Formats: sequence, structure tokens, C-alpha cells
Amino acid sequence: MPNTKSLPDFARLPFDPAAIAAGLKRWVEQESPTFDRDAVNRMMDMAARELSVMGAEVQRIPGHMGFGDCVKGRFAEKHHSGPGILILGHLDTVHPVGTLNELPWRVEGDRCYGPGALDMKSGNYLALEAIRQLQRIGFVPSLPVTVLFTSDEEVGSPSTRSLIEAEAARHKYVLVPEPARRNGGVVTGRYAIARFTLTIRGRPSHAGLRLSEGASAIREMARQILAIEAMTDEEIGFNVGVIRGGQWANCVATTCHAEVLASATTDEKLGEAIRRIHSLSPVGADVSVQVETGVIRPVWTRNDASWQLYEHASGLAKSLGFDIPHQNSGGGSDGNFTGAMGIPTLDGLGARGDGPHTLDEHIITESLAERGRLMAGLLATLD
Repeated sequence: MPNTKSLPDFARLPFDPAAIAAGLKRWVEQESPTFDRDAVNRMMDMAARELSVMGAEVQRIPGHMGFGDCVKGRFAEKHHSGPGILILGHLDTVHPVGTLNELPWRVEGDRCYGPGALDMKSGNYLALEAIRQLQRIGFVPSLPVTVLFTSDEEVGSPSTRSLIEAEAARHKYVLVPEPARRNGGVVTGRYAIARFTLTIRGRPSHAGLRLSEGASAIREMARQILAIEAMTDEEIGFNVGVIRGGQWANCVATTCHAEVLASATTDEKLGEAIRRIHSLSPVGADVSVQVETGVIRPVWTRNDASWQLYEHASGLAKSLGFDIPHQNSGGGSDGNFTGAMGIPTLDGLGARGDGPHTLDEHIITESLAERGRLMAGLLATLD
């Protein structure tokens, strides 16, 4: 696996965390929530320009299913052929436009704050910086490098899974700069993730005149939420994250919808989770419960090739003065797809930080250089 040709001293590559953070600021301040296609496409415009300036062959892939576009940039010298390295990241975030008013980009001490800074714009940006650093010293990796930025990961990648899997199948390795774990570690396997839509239908009535004649879908949903979350155990977790119901306070609600996410440690446990939620039945009278299964991310179980990739990365990290312990992780990523395909995949290569998906989202600024050097080392030594 290691490239044996003359290699740069990765520890001496001049990664400047403050300069990387200054570039990252522009990306974070271009808010790009998944469901705002125009906002995502403005972010893709920025990424496409960056890749083009760096000399990549850039392809804009139109979005569908109402989601934004994707951008692919390929760095390939003329003598390169065959499968290479895919850097796989998403540029959509969970934060709606306007979050900058509550979570503005700011640098405080050793931290940078901002919506999507950790998950995962910093990882994407430091991956590009790693390529730039190798370009500046004239080092050409043995394998061609492709960067794929996608637009809908935060909702399970419904419109991009086929693109991701097709692109990954043309590559020898997949590197995913999702955030590092809290201990600075990386991800060598991920739990399965399934999404469900729960619909409750009741019986309407005038809440002021004939309250007792109605059967509230909202009340039934409240009962079902308690039942769903009570199904959580050590190997299967359930979360009800979105609820929509009713239109008028003076009407007994006829319908209520909820979006549910389940995570499971194995495919068998995922099947059990699906059976559990489809077994839900009404608690109250004159109501119905309907469950639809949505996007599923498969379990990614470490194989020998992925383990060899991890051991190689671990050795590089040690040479740079830090450790990258490994773990199986919840919180699915697009690495679920490529890892489940059996392609050597290493995830969690992005910046260190905390508070993803919250108003405390931040990165540790110094880790931009630390993880950038590790990414550059991987690009330069994989063969």
C-alpha cells in the first residue's frame, strides 16, 4: 500500500491553521441547508470555483428529487490510469438560512464557531488544502485523486446514493473527511440508519362545541412517540425528530405526521428495528397508524482492506505526533455506502471539534493543520 518513491516530510508542510480558517470562513458563511436548493447550489458554486482554480477537471452534476447539485473534481496526471482515491464529502448542513444570526462565524481562543463548521465544511476544506500543499511542492500522487461533494447527506442521501456508489466503484480507496471523534479518532465502521414517516389519522370535530366527538391525531401521536422512544435499547436507538400536525387550535386535529430515525448496530438489529416500528398499533379509539420506511443506510462492517488502510493512516498519524484511535460509530455517513460495498474506506478524517448540529458547533483550529497533514500523507503514500 505505501508509495515508496521519495516522499515529502509531511510534518514540515506549511499548513497554517489561521490561513485555512480564513478560507473556511467564506464556506461557513455561505449557509447551505439541505432543503434550500438554491443555497446549496451557491455553496457548490464556491466549491466548483475552488476546484477549478486548483486545476481539477470539474463536473457539475445536476440535482434531482428537489435537492441541490453535486460537484466532482478530478486531479489526474496524463500518466495516471485505473482506480484512484475518492475524497467524499457533503456540503449540505442541518442549519437553516439565518442561523448565522445566532451562531456567527467567530474565532474564540483555540476554537472556530459557525453553522456547518464541524459537520463537515472544515473537513472538506482541509482536504482541498492537502491537495494544494502537495501541488505547491510539485509532488504528484501515484494515484489520481477525485473529490466528490454531495448535496443531501443530512437527510440520508436519497438523491445521491446511486451517484456515490457508482463513483466509489471506480476507485481503490475512499477517504471521508467527516468530523473526527471526540478523542481525535477515526471511523472504521458505522451503524445502520433507517428513516421512517409515521402518519396518524383521527376524527375531526369543533374543539369548542363538540370536543368529545373528535379523536385527536396529535394526542395519539404523543402516545406513539412515548412508545417509539421506549423501544430504544443498547443496540437499537429511536429518535422522533420532526412532528407536523393540525391547522387550527379550535379544531381537533385530523392528521399528524412524524419523522423517525433508528440506528442499529447490525443488519439483524436493523431488521428488528424495522419490525418494531411497523408493529405499532393505535392506543386510542377512532384513530389509525401508518408507518412508511424511507432511506436506509446499510451497516458498514470493517473488512481486511479497510483495516489495512486504517493501520497505514495510524502509522502516518504517529509519525506526525498524534494518535487516531478507531471505532465503529453511530451517526451515519456516506461512508456507510462505500464501506458496505467492500471498498477500503476510512471515515472521520476531518477536523476535531464538538457540538455538531447545535448552536455550539465548533472546530479546534489547530486540528485543521493536523488533519490536513494526515490527509496529504494519505494522498501521497497510497498506491
